[in-house]
Amino acid sequence: MVTTRSTNIHLRKLIADLSKQKVPIWKAVAKELARPIRNRRQVNLMRINKNTKDKDLVVVPGKVLGNGVLDHKVTVAAWRFSDVAYEKVKKAGSEAISIMDLVKKSPQGKGVKIIG
Repeated sequence: MVTTRSTNIHLRKLIADLSKQKVPIWKAVAKELARPIRNRRQVNLMRINKNTKDKDLVVVPGKVLGNGVLDHKVTVAAWRFSDVAYEKVKKAGSEAISIMDLVKKSPQGKGVKIIG
């Protein structure tokens, strides 16, 4: 049986780096990112807004889309952001960062929620 992998070298490096972490949440994010692109998570801002409170740390192992609004400040880390989603996150006073930046910010994964 042949397994296929992403051809995106940046994604492959991210998955490898997350897999090396000793904390289970980062291993779970790596496993999610290793899924085929058609099965990877796509999360709208509406869902992030509904499932978070002010100052939460959120990771999306996939892409954040711009449907909906954020009405409180959160830190959102994702593999990708649509242009609209990125602008709306910034406009809400929230942070849109890479997953590795979140790993550096919270290496033990304390208080980090996986949204999907």
